[in-house]
Amino acid sequence: MRTLVVGDIHAGGKALPQVLERAGIRQDDLLIFLGDYVDGWSEAVETVEYLLELQQKYRCVFLRGNHDELCYRWLETGEHNPLWLENGGQATIDSYEKAGKEIKQAHISFYKALRNYHLDSANRLFLHAGFTNLKGVEFEYFTKTFYWDRTLWELALSLDPSIPKDSIYYPKRLLHYAEIFIGHTPLSKIGKSTPHRAANVWNIDTAAAYKGPLSVLDADTKEFWQSDPVCSFYPWEKGRN
Repeated sequence: MRTLVVGDIHAGGKALPQVLERAGIRQDDLLIFLGDYVDGWSEAVETVEYLLELQQKYRCVFLRGNHDELCYRWLETGEHNPLWLENGGQATIDSYEKAGKEIKQAHISFYKALRNYHLDSANRLFLHAGFTNLKGVEFEYFTKTFYWDRTLWELALSLDPSIPKDSIYYPKRLLHYAEIFIGHTPLSKIGKSTPHRAANVWNIDTAAAYKGPLSVLDADTKEFWQSDPVCSFYPWEKGRN
């Protein structure tokens, strides 16, 4: 059995079956999706529909991203959020305008059921963004941190590798889990285009919302597969560029 971690999709639904085919997914694989299924490209509805289909065929864990939460709140309440619209939300609204009431209700249920984090038997933590409580995710006071935080990744990137783990200066957040897998912060910000590790944190967000590919990482072997640049599937769209 493999544990395959899927990075931020951002409504680039055409890239998802391609990268899963390249990964050669099997019935005994566990697929862990790190969130941000919508906001960016034009296929928000189609992307979630495909995820629901995958759920019928494979073992899937769907984690909550900040963009998923924003979309959920809009579908539930019609809340007007100008900042969301500027960051991919308008493309999502346009996609849902073509969807019927039954599809919208099914997607509301999907977003509502998303999990904030997944901790496996190997003490590996999977979540969209990060956490801030020094004792670990079980003690986090503010659940929005799980899908909005960027300080965990910044901490991992800035950590001096010469500091031993038993030092009083070693970050407590990084001691609780064997490995941590996140998305949320595009790796293009540090000039990377493939999954990247800092300390014991793996970032799988390879900027699918912009000009990068969608990535899948084997959590055990660290082998990874990538789609074509997601923008190439939508040549007449801007995405979040």
